[in-house]
Amino acid sequence: MKINLTDLTTKIEQKDYIEDLETVKYADISKSKAKVHELAAKLVKETAAALKHNSLSHVAVEVTGQRPLTFALESNIINLPYANYKKIANFFEEQKEYPVNVYFETQSEYLNASGFRIDQVATETDIKQKEDTVIAELTEAMQEKIKQVREYQKPVPVAKKKTVTKKRATTKTSSNKTKTAAKTKGTN
Repeated sequence: MKINLTDLTTKIEQKDYIEDLETVKYADISKSKAKVHELAAKLVKETAAALKHNSLSHVAVEVTGQRPLTFALESNIINLPYANYKKIANFFEEQKEYPVNVYFETQSEYLNASGFRIDQVATETDIKQKEDTVIAELTEAMQEKIKQVREYQKPVPVAKKKTVTKKRATTKTSSNKTKTAAKTKGTN
């Protein structure tokens, strides 16, 4: 599937794409590779079906619990989430057609400093010809992100040090030249 920038932004603005959201509990997937594999397969199959019908897609799994996170697959021409679609115009020409790829997004305040990560997971050809491989790779990526979220330690804010600057006094001399003298503390 190829799409030009104008059609892409119009479809995203009008939410003219396949969208699905599933919610699971963290406890159900945290130690079950089979459950993560099942979710990865569902995400990939829904994305493949959308591409087959020349449609964009945003399919997601929301994981609830003490450290919530969201996984999503989006079809796009660049590794920017649909939420930032207006920025896509900065990188592409209006009428030129570009191939659509599939991007894996992870969102959680326990992921990293930005709370977000996006990576290309497959091309349209990969999805069509190597679906099982893409599912296996996505399963591994999801498990890695779950581990990362589980082990994440928020950085402790560092108190800023106050910097002391010396004030300079400016005086005019009789020849209209400016002199700068550093004020110093002490005895005169």
